[in-house]
Amino acid sequence: MESTERTITSSAEADELARLTEREREILKLIFDGKCSNEVAHTLEVSKRTVDFHLARAYTKLGVSNRFQAFKRAVELGIIST
Repeated sequence: MESTERTITSSAEADELARLTEREREILKLIFDGKCSNEVAHTLEVSKRTVDFHLARAYTKLGVSNRFQAFKRAVELGIIST
């Protein structure tokens, strides 16, 4: 499988990536693996509300408003690879 991961080219992108907490990255990766918020909450032993809170914060930091946009931006930033 070919990776579409790319190198971060600007300091603004590096700052954006650095602002995501480890938990936000963890939740994003689980969501991108196809889990719904309830499944992520069960996996991490937290409430669905906590998962949704972290997702909302990650969306704000990534400048997106939904899971599809977050996935696209995470690939651009190299947070995940396809």
